[in-house]
Amino acid sequence: MVAVLEFHLPLVPADLLRESSPGQYAVQEVLPVRDLPPALTAFRTAFRARGALAVLQHFDPMYSLLHHFQAVGTAVKEDALELMTRVVSHHSNELPAILGDSGLSHADRVAHLNALKMNCYLLIGLMDAFEMETFKSGLLEKKNRPKTSGSLWEEEREPVLRLLTQLLQLDLRQLWGGFVVEEEFVSLITGSSYHILENPGIGLQKYRATREAVTHLLAAALVHYDHMFNATLKITQMLQHFEHVAPVFAQAVSLWVKEYGLKSLVGELLREVGQKCPQDLAHDASVIKGYAVFITELAEQIPALVLSNMSVLLHHLDGESYMMRNAILAAMAEVLVQVLNGDQLEEAARVTRDQFLTMLQAHVCDINSFVRSRVLQLFTRIVQCKALPLTQFQSVVSLAVERLKDKAVVVVKNAIQLLVAFLSNNPFSCKLSCRDLSEPLKKEVQKLQEMRDRNRSAAGPVITPEEEWEAMLPEVRAAVQQLFQPLQEEEEEVLEVEETVESTLNQITGLLRRLNYKRAARLTQKALGHFQGKEPFSSLMEENEEATILGVLKRLYTGSCPDENSEDPPHGNSGLENEEAVPEEQPQTELIKQEMLVQYLQDAYNFSMKITEALSLISKLMYENCVSVVQEAIEFFVTVSQFGVPEALSGVRRMLPLIWSKEPGIKEAVLNAYRRLYLSPSGDSERARVQHLVRSLSLIMVDASLGTIQCLEEIISEFVQKDEIEPAVIQLLWEQFTGKSQCSSLEQRAAVMLLGMMARGNPEIIGSNLDVLMTVGLSEKVCEDYRLAKEVCNAISKLARNTKQALGKNSTPFRLPQNHMLFGCLSETVIKGFAQPSCHWILFMEAAVTLIYQLAEGAEEICAHILQACSQQALEKLKEDDGQKADSGDSPSRVSDGASSLPTFLLMHLVSLVGQVALQQVAYLEVSVSTELRRRRMLRDEKTKNHSDRSTEKQRPQSTGNETTMEEELGLVGATADDTEAELIRSICETELLDGKHLLSAFVPLVLKICNNPGLYSDAGLSAAAALALGKICMISSEFCDSHLCLLFTMMEKSSLPGVRSNLLIAAGDLAIRFPNLVEPWTPHLYARLRDPCPSVRKMAGLVMTHLILKDMVKVKGQVSELAALLIDPEEAIVGVAQNFFTELSNKGNAIYNLLPDIISHLSDPNCSIEEESFRTIMRHLLSYITKDKQTESLVEKLCQRFRTARTERQYRDLSYCLTLLPISERGLQKLQDNYDCFADKLQDPAVYGCFQTVLARFRRAGSKPEAKALAEELEQKLFATHNRGLDSAETCQKGSATPMPESAKRRPIGSSRRQPLSTANRDEDFVTPQPHSLRNQQRARKRPPPKKPIITFSSDEENSSEDELLAELREEETPTKTTPITRSSARRLR
Repeated sequence: MVAVLEFHLPLVPADLLRESSPGQYAVQEVLPVRDLPPALTAFRTAFRARGALAVLQHFDPMYSLLHHFQAVGTAVKEDALELMTRVVSHHSNELPAILGDSGLSHADRVAHLNALKMNCYLLIGLMDAFEMETFKSGLLEKKNRPKTSGSLWEEEREPVLRLLTQLLQLDLRQLWGGFVVEEEFVSLITGSSYHILENPGIGLQKYRATREAVTHLLAAALVHYDHMFNATLKITQMLQHFEHVAPVFAQAVSLWVKEYGLKSLVGELLREVGQKCPQDLAHDASVIKGYAVFITELAEQIPALVLSNMSVLLHHLDGESYMMRNAILAAMAEVLVQVLNGDQLEEAARVTRDQFLTMLQAHVCDINSFVRSRVLQLFTRIVQCKALPLTQFQSVVSLAVERLKDKAVVVVKNAIQLLVAFLSNNPFSCKLSCRDLSEPLKKEVQKLQEMRDRNRSAAGPVITPEEEWEAMLPEVRAAVQQLFQPLQEEEEEVLEVEETVESTLNQITGLLRRLNYKRAARLTQKALGHFQGKEPFSSLMEENEEATILGVLKRLYTGSCPDENSEDPPHGNSGLENEEAVPEEQPQTELIKQEMLVQYLQDAYNFSMKITEALSLISKLMYENCVSVVQEAIEFFVTVSQFGVPEALSGVRRMLPLIWSKEPGIKEAVLNAYRRLYLSPSGDSERARVQHLVRSLSLIMVDASLGTIQCLEEIISEFVQKDEIEPAVIQLLWEQFTGKSQCSSLEQRAAVMLLGMMARGNPEIIGSNLDVLMTVGLSEKVCEDYRLAKEVCNAISKLARNTKQALGKNSTPFRLPQNHMLFGCLSETVIKGFAQPSCHWILFMEAAVTLIYQLAEGAEEICAHILQACSQQALEKLKEDDGQKADSGDSPSRVSDGASSLPTFLLMHLVSLVGQVALQQVAYLEVSVSTELRRRRMLRDEKTKNHSDRSTEKQRPQSTGNETTMEEELGLVGATADDTEAELIRSICETELLDGKHLLSAFVPLVLKICNNPGLYSDAGLSAAAALALGKICMISSEFCDSHLCLLFTMMEKSSLPGVRSNLLIAAGDLAIRFPNLVEPWTPHLYARLRDPCPSVRKMAGLVMTHLILKDMVKVKGQVSELAALLIDPEEAIVGVAQNFFTELSNKGNAIYNLLPDIISHLSDPNCSIEEESFRTIMRHLLSYITKDKQTESLVEKLCQRFRTARTERQYRDLSYCLTLLPISERGLQKLQDNYDCFADKLQDPAVYGCFQTVLARFRRAGSKPEAKALAEELEQKLFATHNRGLDSAETCQKGSATPMPESAKRRPIGSSRRQPLSTANRDEDFVTPQPHSLRNQQRARKRPPPKKPIITFSSDEENSSEDELLAELREEETPTKTTPITRSSARRLR
């Protein structure tokens, strides 16, 4: 009876436990676990006897094993898997002979069919069980659980899949009586394959063989058993639920297409994806991701088939899911690269290509930044693969340039990458200079016009356009008549009207000349409806539509239509616009070649113009916060420089300061950029490459600022330390400097500057050639070029700077003897040039004096000799002039005082020399002498300690308990010694340098006299030099400084010379660091220079205040709003200084947050004279630094409370606008709700109401919880109701929340004008002079009240301040004890 029962594959295993119909096999008994091993042995014995049919009697034990799979031992499970694999393999080998037996009885066929179903069911059941166990064990291994039997299954999985594939390749229909194999059996086999693919790790490289086995198994089912419909549903379903299967299925589909020819499956799958509703997909990101990856991967592998089915996906481009848009656009890009690429495309393929490119260009401006970024990446790939037609170059480049202004960082980054790809793959030229391209373009256009004129005159009679029209009229009329017949759908799809009349006219004319009359007529018909009322589609109104279309076509063809082409075309394209006037059958090939050449040059010129436009935009991106954007900007400028664009040099210079970046990636990018630009030059020989390298580096230093040169020095020293500078480069630089290699004076100076930069990395470059530097740079011809001598001094000074690292090692500092030839040359050169008028002598003198103090033993004696010699020359000149006074008279170039007069330049040289010697003497004492004293003391201490240690070893004391105490005492002694040395240096400066015995004191009255008598000494250069000298002398002594600060700040305030004011700002900045307590009362005068009418003074004031504030040398008081006002300065450089200040200040904790209330109070004051738009510009910048939620919430509360004390409508608008700039969170919105009464009465102002509406709109766009949305709706309703109640309700609200105006609201405004003339604004009575330091000390000694901490706060802060860290509080810092001066050698000093 068992042999005749039919085995039905169950939907679930439990179905086999009950007999649903007569004659159907059912499991009789589920064996317990302990009985399974003997039953398995019995099955194995029966298999040896009966083969695969043994399962008919032993199915129940194997089913029982599947039922108890989790409880069965590992050995039993592995034996069962091995046995069933052998059974199915044996049956698979027997079936070909059985199926080929024509005498097979019905009973045998049914027996083999049942055996096949049972064996496959058991084997696949074991496969699924093992797969599930392996998956679970993989998750548990992370928790150190013991491994299960999955190790055997890892080895057996692939052979079992190959076995099932072999089975499916047989013609099993005979077992079903020649009919179709039942679907349940095929689903059973394929189901195991899909189950294996659900494993998340299937995409790993180690499972590659398994993936291939599954792919071939499913291919067998698709080919032999009509599995396509089920496969399509299963694949789309798995793509929804398992993201990892997308690339696996894409690879499988590609293999099925290429090896099995299953091309229709691609269409079915894409159609199934295309039929998904875009709105439904937008709500499930995991579903979209699987589909998106599948489409992208499939397009990469079989783009031609994706192209043929692309139409079913296009509607997703209008859906909400950006991932689907990205996938379809990526598929288009792959099609363009691999299929629609080349010049040999047919017309239909070319139209499709253009449509795809149009869609890609449209999505460059997609609403989602990820789509914009992805499209730019796709265009980068298209350009790199040279798949972009030349006709599309200009439009795509223009789009990329526009995206440089995008707010999304990732979009900007990819736009730069696209432009770099355009440059690297441009078909035009290796040199893209607009200047170099414009001249050839004009010449070739002129040549083309001449050739056309000659051809027209030599051609004789030609057929007129009217005659051509009459000849083609019958065909055109027939084409027009076809318009009124039923349209073909495909024609309607591909024919689109252009956006403008001009482009549509060009398109219609082109179709007529290509004899494509039907499309020209259809396009004309559409244009008549699209451009109603526009010429030429409105001037002809015939009796019917056919006559109207013919009339328009005739006017276009014969050239009688007035269109925009008659206007003057841009650049040199005028020859091209009349191209159609030349007969198409032009016999002369030279004319065609010339036209192609002009078109090529025109395209190259347009491309170069766009790249030049991009330069300025990318240059501004070089200091963005995003590291990747900065790196791409650097890469762009490197590429542009390699293509010879002259404007790229400014960008190469602009990237130099990035060498100081704290980001290692940016610093390395700068080094790599200069390495590629300058260390890898092109040339036929090594000498040519070296000359190109030196010439390129010298070009950077032309008109370069001091900061640029310092940055370049850092880069070159890095190269020298890494041995990347070839010796041939150094040799060529020495040749240029010595004159062996012919070069200009500018190149000679550049050579010595470069040698000095390299000496920082390797001092031997200068040290071994010191005599050459003296012989050439400080020779008798030095008077001809003091700038060269100055650079020689700077280069030699690198010998001293490099030894600073050794000072901490107790090694003797590098010094040259006082009688060294170098100092003799320097002294002689300075003295000799003193009496000669030269605008460069002072700069050389400063460098020479600095070098003497850095390298000379007894530097003060050398400089004293120089001072004496120069002053002696001045005295001799004075005596000489006194004898000639009666004859010569006064001269504008001379300064006089009663009976004596001196040339102005001589006096200017003298005071400059005095000031420089004074400053360097202070630096010498504070740095060099102090360091040497400390070094010698440490050597003495070390010798004493060594001697003490030897004595201790001899004595061998028993107790060591006092060692720690002695070490502490030694430390205290060391600290005391440091203080003693510092006090010694300070006493020398205070008591000796300016007393009557020292040489410097003899020149102080002269400097003071010049400064005190600006009317007598009116020369601008002399006044600036004297002011700077006064500042340098004040650096010596605190007593002298205190007694002359009044004079210094009076000159800074009232001098009419910008150079004087700028120099005194520099001096005041140094004095504020050296004597902070003395300068602190004068701080308002420093802030006042931020309103100076001269831009150079304002810039200098901004730089000085930036340094002082960031170094905590000046308290940030209310005047910081003056720095904020620089953000709207008309000078771009000053705006940059202010932006840099606030950027650096933002890195100092809550500094900007603490200052914002005071800044807003000052700038919104009606008397501040800050325009409303300017106020908004300032606040947009400052509030961009507020990113913390707590700061935002506190500011929202403070701004709301500020409404109560606001007095004018302008203040209402300013405060409400500030609220729109804050990223308000849910708690911030609650603060608005809590403080609603503060601003309710101001909502009648439409501008204020609009700002609050903007706040709510931004809050909604950011996305929020339902509770927050409800709060926003409630607040919006209150705003609307209050706004509409009008003035009466507002007054009622105001009475309920009235608050008396605090005194802080009545404080004095900043001023009535930001730019005040010096003559009227600074009256004597307005200039408040602080008391002398000594008098202030006496008064403080009499009565010293406890200091109050100044607090910058709003009027309502006292009652609402709850967070200590958010208080806008400015605490007084301790007075700095370090008095080291800052040596300045800035080139910005004005004389």
